[in-house]
Amino acid sequence: MSQQTITTEPQNLSPFTLNIKSLRLTEKQFEKLCRDNRDLRIELTAEGELIVMPPTGSVTGWRNSKINYLVMQWTEKDGTGLCFNSSTLFTLPNGAKRLPDVSWLRRERWEALTRKEQEGFSPVCPDFVIELRSQTDSLSKLKMKMEEYLANGALLGWLIDPQHRRVYVYRPGSPVECLDNPEILSGDPVLPGFVLRVPEIW
Repeated sequence: MSQQTITTEPQNLSPFTLNIKSLRLTEKQFEKLCRDNRDLRIELTAEGELIVMPPTGSVTGWRNSKINYLVMQWTEKDGTGLCFNSSTLFTLPNGAKRLPDVSWLRRERWEALTRKEQEGFSPVCPDFVIELRSQTDSLSKLKMKMEEYLANGALLGWLIDPQHRRVYVYRPGSPVECLDNPEILSGDPVLPGFVLRVPEIW
C-alpha cells in the first residue's frame, strides 16, 4: 500500500469517557458490558472512568495489523514470550483495564497465571507495549497511558505518532526519548534482535 493512499481517516470516530465512579462496577459486570458491546473497545481507568473507543479507521487498522504481524513473527522465532493484539485487555496492578495496540509478555509470567486468569482479563502488565496514535487520539492522554504502563511494570513502550512521524520511547528510570522520523526502532534488550523499520508504516 503506497504512502499516497494512506492519508485520512473518518473524523467522527473519537473515544469518549464516562464517569462511572459511583457505580463501582464488579469484574463480572465489566465483563458483561464488554460482551454486550463487542464492536467497541472499552477500557476502565484506575479512577473508575470508562473509556469507549469505537472501531478504528482503515488506515490505523492497516498500520496496527502490520506492526502486530511483525512482532508476532519475531515472537514465534524467539519463543520466550507471547504476542497479543489490540483486542486483548489486561488488568494492571493499579486496577486499570487497558487495551494496548500491540503487547508482548514473557512466557514465564504468562505461565504463572492460572488458566482462569489467562482466559479472562489477565491481571498482569505486559513487558512490552505499543500504542499507535490515530487522528482522533489525544497525544497527551496516550502519553499518560504509556507512563501508566511503566508504573505498573512494563519494561519498554513505544508510542507511535504517524501524524507527526514521531516515536516516543519509554523505559523505566529513563527520560522519554522522542525520535523524529526514525528509520528503525530496536526492541533490545527486552525483545532482543527485534527491529521495526518505521518508514514501512508511515
